[in-house]
Amino acid sequence: MARQTRQRILDCSLAMFNAQGEPHVTTNHIADELEISPGNLYYHFRNKDDIIEHLFADFEARMDAALSAPEDRLPGLEDVWLQLHRVFECIWDYRFLHRDLVEILSRNRTLRLRFARILKRADGQAHGVLHGLLQAGVIRASANELAATATNVLVVATFWLNYAAARGDRDEHAAIRDGIVQVMMLVAPFLRDAERLHLHTLTGAYRQA
Repeated sequence: MARQTRQRILDCSLAMFNAQGEPHVTTNHIADELEISPGNLYYHFRNKDDIIEHLFADFEARMDAALSAPEDRLPGLEDVWLQLHRVFECIWDYRFLHRDLVEILSRNRTLRLRFARILKRADGQAHGVLHGLLQAGVIRASANELAATATNVLVVATFWLNYAAARGDRDEHAAIRDGIVQVMMLVAPFLRDAERLHLHTLTGAYRQA
């Protein structure tokens, strides 16, 4: 029963943080939504940051899985697309972490270090995938161009929801889809002609889905 209550608190907190924004949700709001006493909530979690740290652990595990890439062969465009889809799905499910990123990390050193670890792994993965595309003959680019593109991919993916909110997008789910296409377009200038045509076919089908 205690485990069920604990999970209900996490599920409810995630839903409320995503819907309302983490800064606007208090532990009293969460307790009210679950129709439990604040004392019952504090039995399971010390404070709101404790809840966020547990949600972040789930996010971290999901992101680690999303960043995995084929190890037995060189990557293709479909592999990059699938990986981006998994990454942005994770961002969508835990979108409050990205939308309220600066606010959350500014007050929690532990999460700041853990998020930096995710960024470091994502950066290495982006470099690795682009280098694999180069080896496979899918793209043509210099070492400096690959490094800059890998960084740009990471920046756009990390802060896309903030950008979408700043420009007034109301449909965050649609914004996530736009973000996937936007990141793929960063690779487009380096693709060979046949692969560039393939990318435009993929993005066209994705936008119409």
